[in-house]
Amino acid sequence: MSDLNIKDIALMAADAADDKKAEDIDVLNVQGLTVIADYFVLCSANSDKQVRAVARAIEDKLAEKGIEPKRMAGMNDARWVLIDYADVIVHVFQKREREYYDLERLWSDAEKILRQEEQDKE
Repeated sequence: MSDLNIKDIALMAADAADDKKAEDIDVLNVQGLTVIADYFVLCSANSDKQVRAVARAIEDKLAEKGIEPKRMAGMNDARWVLIDYADVIVHVFQKREREYYDLERLWSDAEKILRQEEQDKE
């Protein structure tokens, strides 16, 4: 494993999603709210093809740092791909699925982490 901290891994996944033009990218700090992970990365894509491309880009970028997913699910129909990095769970949705499952509402107590581009805009 690399010397990156968990937050860095979440932000790196978000940046990889951004590189593939994913939309509405959110990084949620869910520490203390659940035992399943410390961070969720959520993003949307416009098609099954783009969902797969975003998921692969995230997997490739983290693999460059020696970080491999424990599990990956949903690549076949690519409506909602979940990539489990233990402390970081990445969700790549098609827009309709994201609206339907509305994880932001479920995890509304989570702190939203600003990525560098968002900080630069402020």
